Amino acid sequence: MTKTVHFVSLGCPKNRVDSEVMLGVALGDGYQHVDDPSEAELILVNTCGFIGEAKKESIDTIFEMARQKEAGRCKKLVVTGCLAQRHPEELAAEIPEIDHLLGSSDMMKLGRVLEGGADRMLVGTPADWLASAASPRALSTRPGSAYVKIAEGCNRSCSFCVIPELRGKQRSRAIDDVVREVGQLVARGVKEVNLVSQDTIAYGRDRPERPTLAELVRRVADVDGLAWVRVFYLYPETLTDELVELLAGHPRVVPYVDMPLQHAADGMLRRMRRGHGGARLRKVVDTLRSRVPGLTFRTAFIVGHPGETEEEFEELCEFVRWARFDRVGLFRYSDEESARSFHLAGKVPARTAQRRYRKLATLQRKILEEKNRDLVGAELEVLVEGTSDEHEFVMMGRHRGQAPEIDGQVYLSGGECAPGELRRVTITQASDVDLVGELHEQGSPAPEAPRPRAKRGQRRLPVIG
Repeated sequence: MTKTVHFVSLGCPKNRVDSEVMLGVALGDGYQHVDDPSEAELILVNTCGFIGEAKKESIDTIFEMARQKEAGRCKKLVVTGCLAQRHPEELAAEIPEIDHLLGSSDMMKLGRVLEGGADRMLVGTPADWLASAASPRALSTRPGSAYVKIAEGCNRSCSFCVIPELRGKQRSRAIDDVVREVGQLVARGVKEVNLVSQDTIAYGRDRPERPTLAELVRRVADVDGLAWVRVFYLYPETLTDELVELLAGHPRVVPYVDMPLQHAADGMLRRMRRGHGGARLRKVVDTLRSRVPGLTFRTAFIVGHPGETEEEFEELCEFVRWARFDRVGLFRYSDEESARSFHLAGKVPARTAQRRYRKLATLQRKILEEKNRDLVGAELEVLVEGTSDEHEFVMMGRHRGQAPEIDGQVYLSGGECAPGELRRVTITQASDVDLVGELHEQGSPAPEAPRPRAKRGQRRLPVIG
């Protein structure tokens, strides 16, 4: 009888890559992935433990999957990832249905679990793991797109963040190894590569040869057969001219910047231990807007951090009005016991944080609605992803200003297309998140990029290849 496995991946794209490596381990051991957990003999939940909401979602999901041991075929429940790294003893004691616990750097230990006889507690140190081109991996993203993790860990000391505790210090991969993996992905039909890490701008600083992010991006972009290269999680520090020039002019480097700024008021940035003030942020935004044609700027902010005053929050709102960001991820502060901010005075009441969250979200939604309306009539190049999740007879894709799973979709009409194709589209309708576009005939030349709903969390992984 075929051995079956079901994966649930929670949290960020970096976790997604880890899940795909573990899925590769399971497939290599003869398991077949199933979408329905009731049909799985082994269920794995890769958890997120970054903030309170993520921890709750992870625990709820573990309990949901644990019920499959009573009602389904499940014989073994494996919990891995950041929550397991952070609270292994508590999870082991409170959820006896868990058969094995693996941490954030224990992907390859899944092989020992599959062989049988492994210990229940397999959580190692967070600095034990670094992906490579040799890692087994089964893609779970939609056709044509993949994430590539270029480094692991982080050396920053932001007050609100526990990533160094969960993932260890910065560990960058060699450029040749990243390029080798990208070549393998292109051979499997990938056209878009999304480079991710905890602190992408710091890539290479820990390596003796001191490679730069710009060198890496250029080498990746030069891989034959690749169409788009996208860079995620840049820290807001001075960008090198070489990197800006790649964003501005390389035909395969998408003019898309993902740079979490977190706040704009000097006092808040100081309490957050960000290492800069609001003036630097304005300079970075000005530089990128002026030098990168067609730039899509995605950022993230935290409201309700200890010490945030009403005046500082209003300064953040004014900054957002000024910058008119294309995408904003917005978070309410989560008081994590091992973070530096946990010990700060001036805790913001939950009701106040929620009010600020709603106000800033409403402000940004209006900006996005206006930007999307400006795209009506534009001709864009769209990567076709497949059938819509909501309408089985409608195909969907993304233009270069839409990152996978977080920036909305382009719903396609007026012709036939296939997943993984790059097609020319005229935008005909727009909402605050998604667009509708009419397909041009196949073979039409790709247009230049014009200037101008994603749910974070649980993903049951379909195996694509």
